[in-house]
Amino acid sequence: MTRDVKERVEFDSLLTAAGEFGRYQILMALAMFPFYTFVVFVYFTQLFLTEVSPNHWCWVPELENLTAMERRSLVAPPDDSTRFGYSKCRTYDVDWTNVLHTAQTPNKSWPTIPCQNGWEFNKSEIPYPTITSEMGWVCEKDSYPASAQSAFFVGSIVGSFFIGFIADRYGRLKATIISNMMGCIFGTLSVLSTNLYDFMAYRFFTGIAYDSCRNMAYLIVLEFIVPKHRSVISNVSFAIFYSLALVVLPWIVLASGHWKIAALVTSVPIGFSLFTPLFLPESPKWLLSKGRIDEAVSKAQRVAKINRKTIPKDLIEKFKTSASQCEEDKDINILEVLKRPFLRRAFLIIILQYTCVSVTFDALFRSIKQLDFDFFISFTLISFTEFPSTFIVGFIMDIFGRKSLVFVLLTICAIFSVMTTFFSGWPSLVCAFTMRFMLNMAFNISMQWIPEILPAAVRASGTSIVHICSFIILIISPYIVYLEVYVSWLPLVILACICIVGALTALFLPETANREMPQTFDDAEEMVKNLKLWDFTYCTRNRKQKKGIENPGIVCD
Repeated sequence: MTRDVKERVEFDSLLTAAGEFGRYQILMALAMFPFYTFVVFVYFTQLFLTEVSPNHWCWVPELENLTAMERRSLVAPPDDSTRFGYSKCRTYDVDWTNVLHTAQTPNKSWPTIPCQNGWEFNKSEIPYPTITSEMGWVCEKDSYPASAQSAFFVGSIVGSFFIGFIADRYGRLKATIISNMMGCIFGTLSVLSTNLYDFMAYRFFTGIAYDSCRNMAYLIVLEFIVPKHRSVISNVSFAIFYSLALVVLPWIVLASGHWKIAALVTSVPIGFSLFTPLFLPESPKWLLSKGRIDEAVSKAQRVAKINRKTIPKDLIEKFKTSASQCEEDKDINILEVLKRPFLRRAFLIIILQYTCVSVTFDALFRSIKQLDFDFFISFTLISFTEFPSTFIVGFIMDIFGRKSLVFVLLTICAIFSVMTTFFSGWPSLVCAFTMRFMLNMAFNISMQWIPEILPAAVRASGTSIVHICSFIILIISPYIVYLEVYVSWLPLVILACICIVGALTALFLPETANREMPQTFDDAEEMVKNLKLWDFTYCTRNRKQKKGIENPGIVCD
């Protein structure tokens, strides 16, 4: 290592002098509250807009003066092959006015026809009109909600490239505002939908906001926190704000009373992202990449002022010198990862592993209606698992390691996914609750695992590619859940198989707990090359610890 490199002063050195953990860092953690809320609104509201009661039957106008149960007993032919014991898509082809006058009861000999005047829904399950119930997206059209939600993920793929370009070209702050405004504008315009194609188009453009509406702000906040405090601050803010938004969302929708009002209530507030510059600064790393060194220094000085610290002038001068002499190697890009066989293999495996976790994470929420329990209470209880699971994983992931935890957690998820198919009511909710709790921890670990494997030069772009690949596969997630129309237990069994694949792929990734993240491609290649299948953190401590080396690796021999 050369003398120049040894004396290089990084931006984190300025942050250390400005106060590692003070008022400014607390304010940055609080600044994430609106963005965690917005990403919940952008992503999860669609479930409540398209949800529909599975308990429905043909609507017959001539019977409108009867009670709902009387209408159902008359118009719905018995069908033992269905969940509720009657046909949801067909009715008797008779003169209903004559049936009422003569007080006839249904006869199996009566001919049947598809529903002619729409459907009537059991409002005790979903007590407000959704776009699915209003437009009759059931029976032969019951795949429409899945198609609309898949369009959302197509938009997410486009958004990852589009917002990424904005962030690199015009700054992280502008990218944060633009991505959130996409969610605000097109989420609001969703209420104008008159058919499937309108709604799919609006969901596509709303999807462009996901998940850049959170990640861009998240990356800015992390840049103002020194490495040793990043995990704690990010996990605590995520656990509190994201969990709170998830738990409250179903009751906001329920109080709205109509899918259009719910869409407005969860979309219009995102417009407050226009005020982001009032409380969130531009990314100092982006400013440095554009040669705007003085502006980056002013950000650090702002941190020092709020934390009531002073950055030494000589440290600032050394930083300016280092920053002006540092030139990024523009020839190095993500293709370098694919040129190195060991690193390429690890990169492809982490894509598969993260995708397995993401698909299960998404599909589990979409499968809540299969639990035979109140939809809103189920969503709330399962969402609440975010809070304790995020806290717990922050304490145990460095003790037990990424590999062993992900393997065990996903295996438990697979077991409880299968168990859920054997129960209904409270037992099924307990199984889903346990599955979600384990899955939350596996998801958080997987997210952190990605940058810990990739070298610094392609860490951001490599992480984006992993997310984009998962978005591509997430397009099929709504259709996995849709399979319950044909076989009720099939989606959960498929999710169990996906969990097993994710657990097994984790064994072929390097353990990164208590190890420094690779700075160069050679560092990353060496870490992956020395991979051991049963390389678990808690087995035996590396002999380097005996030599007094800080943060030693821990491996199994």
